[in-house]
Amino acid sequence: MKVRFGISLGVNAPVDQLGPIVDHLESSGLDSLWFSELVYSPAVDPTVGMAYALSRTERLKVGTSVAVLPGRHPVLVAKQLASLAALAPKRVLPVFGLQSAIPAEREVFTIPGGTRGAVFDESLRVLRAALVQDSASFDGQFFSVTAAAVAPRPDPPLDIWLGGSAPAAFRRIGTLADGWLGSFLTPDEARAGREAIERAAAEAGRQIEPDHYGISLAVADGELPPELLAAVRHRRPDVDPADLVAANWEELHRQLDGYVDAGLTKFVIRQANTGPVDAFIDRFVDELSGRQN
Repeated sequence: MKVRFGISLGVNAPVDQLGPIVDHLESSGLDSLWFSELVYSPAVDPTVGMAYALSRTERLKVGTSVAVLPGRHPVLVAKQLASLAALAPKRVLPVFGLQSAIPAEREVFTIPGGTRGAVFDESLRVLRAALVQDSASFDGQFFSVTAAAVAPRPDPPLDIWLGGSAPAAFRRIGTLADGWLGSFLTPDEARAGREAIERAAAEAGRQIEPDHYGISLAVADGELPPELLAAVRHRRPDVDPADLVAANWEELHRQLDGYVDAGLTKFVIRQANTGPVDAFIDRFVDELSGRQN
């Protein structure tokens, strides 16, 4: 199975520096660049960032880690993805999630109260139909679409990956998605998640490709920032933050060994500190290029 590593910039890449950073990534031979959905921050919008990065490169793949789907009309999302895929075939990697990890931003993605999971499921079905059918129609509880014709349709079809770590998320991935990008999970938890997704896929008469399981990880430069420690403790009070975020590259390698043993092969790495992005990219290449196969 192909082990691959990509970089997530998060808030560490000011918009006015994005061009040189993208050029650096392309010239360094990195596999992929990932844009996070961070509405109330200086980070570039994921779709805009993907379009910009694709326009400057010929090889670099780009993805979202992750974009929120409920609260957006899936046909419009399908049109954006199809347009990107037409401009840069085989280089668009969409990953969607249920809601923003930042509570203050959840007001932006409005849906009827108590229906977010159901809206997500319908959104994924409509998105898939719009991307693969010449004329897609759907009549559900939340969406009604008649003869939606999104063109040009991606060829080959886009893989749709999802985030999430709850049992409902694993069922949704197994039933409706093509892959999983987890976060804030130990290797043992990631193994259990992968196995739950495989069971859900089998029950739905589907199969997720064995190399379509990944995780987003952070690495610091010798010490975990206090604000990151606080955020990890808030999100996972039951786990030692050191088990989820690597304090240095040596620790990241040990964590990666555990995740590979758990059956994960795709890794999105972000910088835990706020140091120079160029230096982080160079260290990333030195540390991880040899682990790809």
